[in-house]
Amino acid sequence: MDGSAVIVGGGIGGLAAAIGLHGIGWRVTVVERARRLADVGAGISLHANGIRALDALGVGAAVRAAALPQYKGGTRAPDGRWLSRMDGAALERALGTPIVGIPRAELHRLLRAALPPECLRIGAEATSAESVDAGRVRVAVGGDSLDADLVVAADGVGSRLRGQLFPGHPGPVYSGSTVLRAITERPVDLATDFTLTWGNGAEFGHIGFRDGRVEWHAVLNSPPGVRHSDSLAAVRRRFGGWHAPIPELLEATRPDAVLHHDIHELTTPLPSYTAGRCVLLGDAAHAMTPHLGQGACQALEDAATLTAALATGPTVESALTRYDAERRPRSQSVARAARQAGRMGQQLAHPLAVAARNAALRLAPSGVTMRTILRHADWTPPRWT
Repeated sequence: MDGSAVIVGGGIGGLAAAIGLHGIGWRVTVVERARRLADVGAGISLHANGIRALDALGVGAAVRAAALPQYKGGTRAPDGRWLSRMDGAALERALGTPIVGIPRAELHRLLRAALPPECLRIGAEATSAESVDAGRVRVAVGGDSLDADLVVAADGVGSRLRGQLFPGHPGPVYSGSTVLRAITERPVDLATDFTLTWGNGAEFGHIGFRDGRVEWHAVLNSPPGVRHSDSLAAVRRRFGGWHAPIPELLEATRPDAVLHHDIHELTTPLPSYTAGRCVLLGDAAHAMTPHLGQGACQALEDAATLTAALATGPTVESALTRYDAERRPRSQSVARAARQAGRMGQQLAHPLAVAARNAALRLAPSGVTMRTILRHADWTPPRWT
């Protein structure tokens, strides 16, 4: 089966879906309101499920070559004591790949490079989608319109199309956490490839990149909308006394490089990821907190699953039914697990509860961390070739 698709949103999920559909012979247009396709941003970790989805889409090798495997790391307390460690080599033996770290801008560049330039319509905003007959959907783009056999809503956590397709859904809510993040201006020597450090209602994490630079993120319990005149200074005040290399990472960061976003999620699950010939993908379908590092990986799973369904299904309708049946239970389960991980991890604030959690982590068998990762990362994409 072939056809035409308009993909609303040029983020990781939207570009991945475009790659998949273009690869099976569909005519694809990606509509992105930004004038630049995510050439700014911090970093991202990809688990085995995300890498497997990229492999199925034909871009896994390029991403692996640009990413840094995460073999050494774990979770620490602010004074530097280890709470748990992760063996990346053992994870690689179990899944065929370790977790890898890559700058978001580089991942976006690699995804764009896998598409013909004429597929991308940049600086244009899709404002609505409506059926025009039994088999076509019309997308309003500025003062223009595009007709297609399928519309993929990959327009993020604040998805306008989701609000139109499911007007009774309450939409995203604030998670209670805000995140500040950046990439260091220069390389920093690290003893680990990644580390998470949990304090009271706060988390500081870092991942290394191939060029020696480091992505760091600081997640805090906070009311929504709080902003700082100097974000880097605010992070220094909160985390500057934590263990090395946290002070060194902040010292190697430009003040204007710090990004600050409140974290929103869909706590009310959608009743379906499809409506007519429109399909939701990525954060538009299942925005989740970052506490399992699975947001982008779930979007990549969506893209691979949608591609397989359309490549092998007899009709668009049957393909979308299959996509919804396969993706909605899994992605909503991962979203619930991410929310719970945040409550027991970064968001836990009472000193006695934090002390009890830390003691439990130190006493837990070494395989607990591995089993937690495997529970979500051991996913195999459906075949379509």
